[in-house]
Amino acid sequence: MTSKKPPRSRTARRVAERDARKLVRDRERLAALEPGGAAERPIEVPSAAVIEVRVRATPCIQCEGEYAIDDHQHAAGLRVVSVTCRQCHVSRRLWFRIAPSGPN
Repeated sequence: MTSKKPPRSRTARRVAERDARKLVRDRERLAALEPGGAAERPIEVPSAAVIEVRVRATPCIQCEGEYAIDDHQHAAGLRVVSVTCRQCHVSRRLWFRIAPSGPN
């Protein structure tokens, strides 16, 4: 019987790096499909004052770190917030829509 040799350290490292890149791509795809990940799926908020609070309460999709707000813009009826993770430094844009309040 022949036994399989364990992979060389360089080979194992390359496999691990490839798996890590694949995981990052998969997480980015999932983030784009979640609410706020694209203009087609904005997060509904009652007022603009809530947006920054919601951003700070949202963890980074990659490392669960805290976001720092880089820019806050208004585009086509939506609010676009550019953020960067304080831990892993991944940049992202989060989309919000200010929902009109119902009758009082």
